[in-house]
Amino acid sequence: MQVLGIVDIVWRGRNIPVEAGGKFKVGGIQNTAVTYGRKVGRAQQFVGSEVTVVTNLERGQRFGNLWDEGEGELQVICDTGQTFVMMDAFLTERPEITGDEGGKIELKWAASAPEEVL
Repeated sequence: MQVLGIVDIVWRGRNIPVEAGGKFKVGGIQNTAVTYGRKVGRAQQFVGSEVTVVTNLERGQRFGNLWDEGEGELQVICDTGQTFVMMDAFLTERPEITGDEGGKIELKWAASAPEEVL
C-alpha cells in the first residue's frame, strides 16, 4: 500500500521544487471544546489552510518569481493522487534566504479551505 511520499507545489501555474518535510494544514470547519458548568460542549469555527515548504534559490532564478504580496492559485499535489487547490492563497511572511545551505527559502501560504481533487 503506497502512502504519501512526495508533495509538489504549484504556485500561480509555476512548479516550485521543494525539500522533503513540507507541512499542509487543511483548512475548514473544526470543533472547539466549550466548558460550561460540569459539561463540555462543542462550538464550530473556521480555520484557514496553511502550507509551509522549503525550496532552494537556483542560479539565474529571480527572488521575485517566488515572493509576491498578492493572491493566487496554490496547488498541493500528492504522489498518492490527491490534489488540493486553493484559489485565494497568499504568502504570509517575507522569506529569508539562507546561505551555505543551498540558498534555502521557507515559503508560507495561508488560504481558505481547499477543493480536493482525486
